[in-house]
Amino acid sequence: MLIKGETGDWEVVIGLEVHAQVISNAKLFSGAATAFGADPNTQVALLDAGLPGMLPVINRYCVEQAVRTGLGLKAQINLHSVFDRKNYFYADLPLGYQISQYTQPIVGKGSIVLDLPDGSSRTVGITRLHLEMDAGKSLHDQHPSKTYVDLNRAGVALMEIVSEPDMRSPEEAAAYLRKLRAILRYLGTCDGNMEEGSMRCDVNVSVRRPGGPFGTRTETKNVNSIRYVMMAIEYETNRQIEILESGGTIDQETRLFDTVKFTTRSMRSKEEAHDYRYFPDPDLLPLVLDQAWVDEIRSTLPELPDEKKARFMEQYKLSAYDAGVLVAEKASADYYEAVAKGRDPKIASNWVTGELFGALNRLGKSIEESPVSAADLGGLLDLLADNTISGRIAKDVFAAMLETGKSAAVIVEEQGLRQVTDTGAIEAAIDGVLAANADKVAEFRSGKDKLFGFFVGQVMKQTQGKANPALVNEILQAKLKG
Repeated sequence: MLIKGETGDWEVVIGLEVHAQVISNAKLFSGAATAFGADPNTQVALLDAGLPGMLPVINRYCVEQAVRTGLGLKAQINLHSVFDRKNYFYADLPLGYQISQYTQPIVGKGSIVLDLPDGSSRTVGITRLHLEMDAGKSLHDQHPSKTYVDLNRAGVALMEIVSEPDMRSPEEAAAYLRKLRAILRYLGTCDGNMEEGSMRCDVNVSVRRPGGPFGTRTETKNVNSIRYVMMAIEYETNRQIEILESGGTIDQETRLFDTVKFTTRSMRSKEEAHDYRYFPDPDLLPLVLDQAWVDEIRSTLPELPDEKKARFMEQYKLSAYDAGVLVAEKASADYYEAVAKGRDPKIASNWVTGELFGALNRLGKSIEESPVSAADLGGLLDLLADNTISGRIAKDVFAAMLETGKSAAVIVEEQGLRQVTDTGAIEAAIDGVLAANADKVAEFRSGKDKLFGFFVGQVMKQTQGKANPALVNEILQAKLKG
């Protein structure tokens, strides 16, 4: 994407560093619990608190989760990796260092394929995935003059997933985050909940002339929503272009995103690796994996979004767009397959992506919280397929299902909504409409064919929408031509 500046075109270059909290019951190097929402400082082991003499012990399951994620990203799994100490001093890091990985991470290069809104796709490279322990949390809004520290998060396992600088617009960055989050959720390695902080993003942005060398980048730290990531990129892009076009230079620095003003502001000059004095952690041996173990994990991987999308297009004959919408979340894909089983897959897709997703959006609910189960939506489609109800009535029944939680069959019986297929009753309704609109009948017979829709509407109104539309059309055409 090119941006028009006062002195010509510019191109934005974006790389993202995502910190994804590993789903596990214990922390990376201690046995403390990891449940979200516990009272402050109630899930802290002696190691997490930085007490002397405590030794880290690696959590095997966290390693397995990192390997699983690497395999899901089609990445190189490094059978030999090393934990390092990243030294910096902050109140919520009691050890005075973070146990992380630097030169020898557990996962190497991989890739993610983005599905873009215009129907095209783009591959973004993954530079690396490394395991590290999280820091605690500083709370600045609990007291007018003091900062409180909660160490519940200290030591929780994080996967830092670093992309190549391959993205060129806020929209591509958003597509990358959505796809990465979907993969993590399918794998069961991170819940992707940005609001709870279990997935956070550092946004690297620079600008350059099209095709030119990379410019100086800034890093906006800990952005916790996809919308904010897009806003941060847009603001940083415009800010940097304005500075460069006025003859200034970009400082390589760390910035923060202001969620009130939707701007970024300077936090500190950007550290280099040597500022952290990385060195191998003397308390931890190199991590050596067995290839057979990696292969065993590979054999347990679920069907991931790209493969599921391809299958939906092949098996259910869905468009790339519809398949992409349905597989964006595993729960949505599972719901759709339950609805489509033994039914018209395209009609099932239309109802799930249209009526259901629209209703859930209005209600602010996820598909897991849907008031209408997959079985009940399938029951509604069965009544539609066997002409028990019409398409128009089906939408009314669906609205009642959302409100009451009752099945379609129960609502149809309670409200007497069965479709009228009695030709005698339909003929009587048509005769009544034609008699009441003799002038329009004459107009139709003189060549105003568009009035046919008017007659259909009147008949449906007369029968409260219950008349079989196909029979109405057939009988009405015969009578109007008679």
